[in-house]
Amino acid sequence: MKERLLSLDVFRGMTICFMIIVNTPGTWKYVYTPLKHASWEGSTPTDLVFPFFVFIVGLSMVFSFSRIAGQEKSAIALKILRRTALIFLVGLFLNWFPFFHKNIADLRIMGVLQKIALSYGGAAFIVLYARKSWLPYITAVVLLGYWALLYGLGGEIPYGLDDNIVRTVDLKILGESHLYGGFGIPFDPEGLLSCLPSIGTVLLGYIFGSRILAVESKSKLIQEYTIAGALLVGAGLVWGMSFPIIKALWTSSYVLYTAGLALLVFAILIYVIDVAGWKKWAYPFRVFGLNPLLAYALSGLVFRLFIYVFKFDGTHPYKWAYEHFFNPTFGNYFGSFFQAFTYMALIWFFSWLLYRKNIVIKL
Repeated sequence: MKERLLSLDVFRGMTICFMIIVNTPGTWKYVYTPLKHASWEGSTPTDLVFPFFVFIVGLSMVFSFSRIAGQEKSAIALKILRRTALIFLVGLFLNWFPFFHKNIADLRIMGVLQKIALSYGGAAFIVLYARKSWLPYITAVVLLGYWALLYGLGGEIPYGLDDNIVRTVDLKILGESHLYGGFGIPFDPEGLLSCLPSIGTVLLGYIFGSRILAVESKSKLIQEYTIAGALLVGAGLVWGMSFPIIKALWTSSYVLYTAGLALLVFAILIYVIDVAGWKKWAYPFRVFGLNPLLAYALSGLVFRLFIYVFKFDGTHPYKWAYEHFFNPTFGNYFGSFFQAFTYMALIWFFSWLLYRKNIVIKL
């Protein structure tokens, strides 16, 4: 079974669609509970979206590496470095854009795209230079080693907000003014050290993605993914009893739990789309799936234009639209959600313009 699975493109597009929706409510005051992140420990549906995309990065690497098989490793390494740097710099650009609203001395260094870049780059170099048979063991060492780092080098509450080693490393390397402040204190949920376990997420995606090229049928693949997904979810929940599931720290238990759920969702999509042939419903997600990182970056760029550049009736147009249309028409919660959905549809339209011409712009 060596043809590309349409379900993979749909899965990728679904994650981008929901990433945009959860990032752009009409107001943060009124957000449905499933569309919020867990306050610290635990996991909501929203906490699954980012690791699902990182897992898909690993799945997709199987195909990208198969296309460049036979090339010199030095040439492949250069391509990995270039792509890692490009994605990281685009994320940094979005953090600063539109430039006048924030001093570079207070610029947040890390972010979603930056974490994707470092996770991809780290995992890609491991895949490039390590034997394929070593990958499960390397992944285990990464996840166990991260657990040891957090437990051994953290403070009195090693998995808490204040004393975790992830925050300590970021404070030492990046500095307080360059960290995210949304937790009430300087702490970055996309921190440098927490890129280690997210590299593990990419590696798990690659390991299981390799089965796509190895098994003889989609039915066999679905069976393997269902069993492996259930085992990973169970392992993550059990490990979570001692090493809590925490997205902000990207804990190792969170890696197993979310990777298992990603496999189960992927198995369902393979059956629905690639086996049963029910494809028409998935068209909107296929559009996002063609240029996923570009769509995500564009959503951040346009949103910042609305917030910081354009002014309308004494406020920015995004807030005005909620207060004068979405809230009066649809109410507090649904109005906030529907505005995010409408904004996602706007970004989808731009993605569709590229899709209809089969234009792929890779970050």
